[in-house]
Amino acid sequence: MSVDSGVPGREAARAEHRQGFDEISILWISEGMSCDGDTVSMTASGQPAIEDVVLGLIPGLPKVNLHNKVLSPSVGGEDFLRPFRAAARGELRPFILVIEGSVPNQNIIEGDGYWTSFGNDPDTGEPLTLNWWIDQLAPKAWAVVAAGTCATYGGIHAMAGNPTGCMGLADYLGWDFRSEGALPIVNVPGCPIQPENFMETLTWVLYHAAGAAPPPPLDEKLRPQWLFGKTVHEGCDRAAYYEQSDFAKDYNSPKCQVKVGCWGPIVNCNVPKRGWMSGVGGCPNVGGICIACTMPGFPDMFMPFMDEPTGGSLSSILNKPYGAFIRRMRAISNVAANKEPKWHHNGPALTSGYDPRYRP
Repeated sequence: MSVDSGVPGREAARAEHRQGFDEISILWISEGMSCDGDTVSMTASGQPAIEDVVLGLIPGLPKVNLHNKVLSPSVGGEDFLRPFRAAARGELRPFILVIEGSVPNQNIIEGDGYWTSFGNDPDTGEPLTLNWWIDQLAPKAWAVVAAGTCATYGGIHAMAGNPTGCMGLADYLGWDFRSEGALPIVNVPGCPIQPENFMETLTWVLYHAAGAAPPPPLDEKLRPQWLFGKTVHEGCDRAAYYEQSDFAKDYNSPKCQVKVGCWGPIVNCNVPKRGWMSGVGGCPNVGGICIACTMPGFPDMFMPFMDEPTGGSLSSILNKPYGAFIRRMRAISNVAANKEPKWHHNGPALTSGYDPRYRP
């Protein structure tokens, strides 16, 4: 339990010399409009691995009790729901609430019905909606984390024409929401999340909970700044081809893929630099275009995915004379750089310019 458990959570979080928690629970609900892909992706992280966090192998972290339906040792049913029900009653603190999946609009349903649920009301037997759980748990949570683009900004389920009125967690709770730990919602977008991006962020939140780190720095869309502060293009191995106006015409080319549908120049994401698993993979790294899955406007603003992005033609036209000239000059320099110096020979005379009589 917390070493400052006698102080209400919000005041404790704001205390100048808060000592932090020795133990904390993570209540992970993936009953949003979701495919559980973020949980599956998270298990691939190695720096750190979720197993290392839960087993207490990372120095300085509080003891972590993880409650996630995919990773839980529970037999399920009421046994699995027990900590969630206790937290809703205010009997389990502190805890971090992780929401996976977009939040549907329950208010647009006329009459009975619901979009998605998590367990049943023990008194009535009726399903308890995701919205009910968020309403009960978010105000009591020490921190709230949205895992994946569906939870952060609505994602696929919130695209134009959807019947559910889906939205991201900050749209539901309000962008000015603050948890008991005085933290805004921590958004980690991705469809799915990049494994290390999420675990690195969660670890930072846990260090903050332990009193060993400041709050994680977030941008205006509540994303971790150090992870989403640069664009795909800035970290892409193919970026030099763009500069030289040398574009791929099909998906088998190693060149810049802007003209075949890549949105990398404007998308905040670090996957090309970080890779996907153990530094390997990542969309452009393996021949895939960036479809902007980490962005708040995804997917509507970026479809159809295989078409050249808006402005792609203009930027390539404006860049073409410069790029063609630079490419030619570099080709000439490349030929020169591929020649050995003339003194690399096996002749009888030393022609390297060495002068045995030289004295400085």
